[in-house]
Amino acid sequence: MAEIINLRQARKRAARAGKERKAEENRALHSLPGAKRKAAARNNDKDRQRHEAHLREQDGREKDPD
Repeated sequence: MAEIINLRQARKRAARAGKERKAEENRALHSLPGAKRKAAARNNDKDRQRHEAHLREQDGREKDPD
């Protein structure tokens, strides 16, 4: 005798599995691995510090907004 299944539940289960597969594909395509993300953050910090090191110092006076 065949097993009785609820088609509504089976469709929902299949839809959830399909969405999870799609989400996994998107995570693989669009996200950065942790090591690359940390390296990018370090490079951004270095670039910011290098840029700030070349700024001229203000002499303490504020500029007029006019």
